[in-house]
Amino acid sequence: MNVSYKKPADKVSEYVQDILVIEDCQVAVPFCLPLFANGTLTLLFHTAQGQLKGNSGYLTLFGQTILPDKLQIKDNFTLVAYFLKPLSLISLFGISPNELTDKPIDFNLLSKRADLQEQLLNSDTVGEMISVLDNYVFSLTPKNNKDKSLITYAAKRIFNSPTSHILSEIQKDICVSERTFQRMFEKNIGVSPNQFRKIHQFSKAFRQLNSRQFQNLSDIAYDNGYADQSHYIRVFKEFTAITPKEYLLLGTTG
Repeated sequence: MNVSYKKPADKVSEYVQDILVIEDCQVAVPFCLPLFANGTLTLLFHTAQGQLKGNSGYLTLFGQTILPDKLQIKDNFTLVAYFLKPLSLISLFGISPNELTDKPIDFNLLSKRADLQEQLLNSDTVGEMISVLDNYVFSLTPKNNKDKSLITYAAKRIFNSPTSHILSEIQKDICVSERTFQRMFEKNIGVSPNQFRKIHQFSKAFRQLNSRQFQNLSDIAYDNGYADQSHYIRVFKEFTAITPKEYLLLGTTG
């Protein structure tokens, strides 16, 4: 199994944040991919059918993920995940992000391109799959996109600094009330500003945990703006259903 990240092509970089590829995964026992909150929308394709929430398929569109879940695949597969930027769902697909928060959808029920899945399944290489997806995303690019600079600015500020005081700073910068900011953010992103901030705070701490760049959990808690270790553990369990120590043990077993 080969896992890699690829930089999006220029023509889709306005909407695609990152591309994950898991290539030639040989499955002896059912493969489970944990789905944790990461603050991004995701278009996910895999060459073998996957089971998610009792449904099976090859191509899935995810909104914001808050509650932990898992995708199970029983056969050998290659997987390509397009992590989309916060405004991509409403800009490309015309869907309110609220509709897909914790509710992934079979992409075939949404897309007007019935041949997209067939093209992907008939692709011989990862490069061909990425080319097919790039062309599809580019075909959806709005020709007269409305100015969403305020939300783009707010989402970028939160992504870069998901601290407890960032929301009040943003409200002052863009000169809107708390209620207006929340309504505007939920409409375009799919979750409240504070929930989005919590997701990215968790995601930043999660990356530090995975990199093993800490001596104890208190280091991660304080480095990422949590009140204390207990607060960090509580939030981690909220997003993953397990504790940080239990998660670390998963990587040392099997």
